[in-house]
Parts: sequence; structure tokens; C-alpha cells
Amino acid sequence: MNYDELADLYDHQYDVYRDDLHHYARVGEQARGPVLEIGSGTGRVTTFLARRGVDITGLEPSARMIERAQDRAQRDGLTVKYVQGDARTFSLDQRFDTVIAPFNALMHLYTPNEQLQAMENIHAHLKTGGHFTFDLYVPRFGKPHTLRHEGETFHAPDGSRTDVFLVQRHDKPRQHITTEYHVDTAAPDGTLKRRHYTLTQRYYTRYEVEWLLRFAGFESPRVTGSFQGGPLDAHSEVMVFSTRAV
Repeated sequence: MNYDELADLYDHQYDVYRDDLHHYARVGEQARGPVLEIGSGTGRVTTFLARRGVDITGLEPSARMIERAQDRAQRDGLTVKYVQGDARTFSLDQRFDTVIAPFNALMHLYTPNEQLQAMENIHAHLKTGGHFTFDLYVPRFGKPHTLRHEGETFHAPDGSRTDVFLVQRHDKPRQHITTEYHVDTAAPDGTLKRRHYTLTQRYYTRYEVEWLLRFAGFESPRVTGSFQGGPLDAHSEVMVFSTRAV
């Protein structure tokens, strides 16, 4: 995925998302050394941890996302290190005590080869015994091929209003969900501008992730169904994995 064009919309959509912040802050504060965030986006999690004194580096493939992240850190009076790179191929001299991949970051690995390549690369950047923690959403989707408005409306200081509509397509054999975003901005004079973005994610089942981690050299993970540590069950909306490099 190229997130450069999506960066501004992404920031609007998820800037107020807080469900995972205290979980990753706890992980970062318990780390005994530097922390690496995979898919740091516009710095929502990275900046939250940096404010708490965590020595964190953000890895992000999109240059535009990094620009937004640096702006966020500057507003908070922070200096945060960001590296442009891909989870599969990044190469850093540093080894980390902890790696985190919040908010479905690993869902941009679309094939088993890409997934294993990323996992092995993350493993190679961890100290022996280092921790790897990440979350993925439980795959449940709305009605496909149907235009939906899910309550995302943004009001700008100039009086304009932006509404986000979406249509989803589900490729079950490849475990891909593709979301087409139609972003409509109505100016105060009634002028309407529509932008279009496409986002494809590859979703996972619990046990394929467990086997993937073990194959890449990690311990069998602890899996929970919430950021508070509750069990993964039929009502869970998220799968949270915690493991160590061996």
C-alpha cells in the first residue's frame, strides 16, 4: 500500500483512536532498552510513548505519513526518530529490546512469503529474548458491495464538511478485504469535491499467526481478545499477540 495519498484522511479518521494507547505505553515502559514501532503511520502511538520517556523509533514506508508524524512530534515539543522503510526489508544497525506493530500494521503483508520475510526481519532486529507485541482485528465485515456511511464526518474551520463513504470487496480465497473510500467535501458555497482512495488489507486467523511466529523463531505467543488482557472469544474485536525472540 502507498499511504502517501491517504495520509491526511488517515490522520482525520484515527487521531482520536485511544483503545490501544495504554497497552502499548505499558509495553514500552516495561522495555529494558530501545523500542521499534513497525508501521508508525502519522505518529499516534509513537508520540504517545515518547511523551512517557520511551526510547522509540518509528518505521514507516510512507514519506507523507512521516511528515505528518514529525509535525505531531514538533507540536508536542518532542524529537522522535523516524525511518522510512518496509517491514520486510528494513535494515538497521541497532537491535531492539521490544518491537511493536500496533493497529493492524501487519495486515499490509499480503502473501505468506511477505509475512514470513517480515517476521524473520523483525526477529533479526530483536535482542535475544526481546519482546514482540502487535494487534490485528478479528475479521468481521459489513455488507459487501454496498455504499455505507459509518459516521465519519469532519468539520473544518472554513465551514466545509467532509463525509467519508465506503464500499468493501471481500476476496475470501486470498483473505483480502479491499475498502474503496469516497470522501466528499462540501464547501460553504455548496461546491462538492469527491476524492477516492483504495485500501487493501490481508486479514489473519489466530492459529495461522501462532504458527507463523513459531516458524520465524518466536516463542508460542500469549493471545488475548482485548487490550486489557481479556480472553479471545466470539465477542472479541481484536487479537493481541505477545511473544519473545528465541
